[in-house]
Amino acid sequence: MGTKFVALATAILASLTLCNANAAEPKHGGILKIYHRETPPSLSIHEEATFSVNAPAMAIFNNLIVYDQHKPQTSIDTIVPELATSWAWDKANTALTFKLREGVKWHDGVPFTAKDVKCTFDLLQGKGQDKFRKNPRKDWYEFVSDVSTNGDFEVSFHLKRPQPSLLAMLASGYTPIYPCHVPAAQMRTHPIGTGPFKFVEMKQNESIKLVKNPDYWKKGLPYLDGIEYTIIKNRATAVLAFVAGKVDMTFPTEMTVALEKDIKSEDPTAICEIKPINVNTNLIVNLEAPPFNNWELRKAMMLSLDRKALIDIILQGQGDQGGSLLPPPEGVWGLPPDILKTIPGYGDVKKDRDEARAIMTKLGYSADKPLKIKVSTRNLATYRDPAVVLIDQLKQIYIDAELDPVESSSWFAKVARKDYSVGLNLTGNGIDDPDQAFYENYSCGSERNYTHYCNKDLEKLFDQQSAETDLAKRKKLVWEIDKKIQEDGARPILFHARTGTCWKPYVKNMTIESNSAYNGYRYEDIWLDK
Repeated sequence: MGTKFVALATAILASLTLCNANAAEPKHGGILKIYHRETPPSLSIHEEATFSVNAPAMAIFNNLIVYDQHKPQTSIDTIVPELATSWAWDKANTALTFKLREGVKWHDGVPFTAKDVKCTFDLLQGKGQDKFRKNPRKDWYEFVSDVSTNGDFEVSFHLKRPQPSLLAMLASGYTPIYPCHVPAAQMRTHPIGTGPFKFVEMKQNESIKLVKNPDYWKKGLPYLDGIEYTIIKNRATAVLAFVAGKVDMTFPTEMTVALEKDIKSEDPTAICEIKPINVNTNLIVNLEAPPFNNWELRKAMMLSLDRKALIDIILQGQGDQGGSLLPPPEGVWGLPPDILKTIPGYGDVKKDRDEARAIMTKLGYSADKPLKIKVSTRNLATYRDPAVVLIDQLKQIYIDAELDPVESSSWFAKVARKDYSVGLNLTGNGIDDPDQAFYENYSCGSERNYTHYCNKDLEKLFDQQSAETDLAKRKKLVWEIDKKIQEDGARPILFHARTGTCWKPYVKNMTIESNSAYNGYRYEDIWLDK
């Protein structure tokens, strides 16, 4: 009897194991529905500076190499091949050669070759006959002297000097390969890629639709038949849509702690994750616009900031104080707390504000005679909400500010042409590496250096840390640079946010990255268990 019982139990266990295995196997089909916070300014990843573009457009493209889509913390060690099959540095670390994948086709049927890689980087470096309308990451490739081809399936990047971060930049979601035969203008409205999904349409304030690429070079992928982004500008409305099952997933990293709690109370089965996203909220000041060309006034503004209050009010405590780079432990390069507290504005708030008011009084301002300004910001909740708190904090030092919301389609162009005096901005680092943060946001003349901060001596240190191959030595240089940037008030960092993403339990194989909001949207092996 005992033997029969054991045999029966074994059979039942085997049956359950088989059922569980079958349930865990990916299923083909279905449309993944995600809400989107806005209509993107375009779908040309190379020309934009927001993950409002990366989130829907990454699925259309491939890179040479990419961060593993299921490793939550990106690093050099998590890079995997895509359109390249292998890569190697020369002995001098000034030439990086990629072997390319054969048999890959663009969505319009044209074969992919090394020529497309060269065309992409000629565009990025401003060397091509065609031109980008905007080129926010041109500075990433300042030290690439040339990109050469050797036949149809080999390409080499030739550097002016060693730059270890080049691999990290090439793996970013910001670095897809574009087709040589498609004009840059078309890529804004009807992009052609080699990726798992093909572009169908984008309707202003309505939706973005992608469909499965049946000829994707990864056989058997993607699992989904398509992805649809429904544009819902109001986050409360978006939460209701998610709870009601009208969308399967919230816009990535858009949920606050409070909204996540609302979701979980209405739908306990929802899966939600709150993580740092390598996006900092910062104060930008036009250094050339009077009276803000006065260093003392800008210092007073820095001293007015209560970063802890901002984090508590906006993020319910789910945020971090830091410099330009993501704070540890999730960030590899961020300023440690003992250095951070030595920087003006990161210490005793009452003492700092007393000093700020003294400066403002010296400049002729008072409670009865405040400085009247506008604080411009992008017309999204993630921008507006902290801007409102910032305005309240500036009032503590005799600055009477009015909110000036700007539509997303105009925001980045507005600040790039210096058409503002004071603003609140969000700066995302596409990779957790100092080269991107420093060259893109603080180098003299960079398109994304919105305050036009310029320190030629500090730029020499940018180059020194960039070429340094010893990790410990590079980190010390990075901390020295970031400390100086914060002390100069180049772009005072208010906080680094930790925000949430929620999805239904039937959405399988989803991974949210913890140190960048720009790299994790290929979605080729996401599937729906329903």
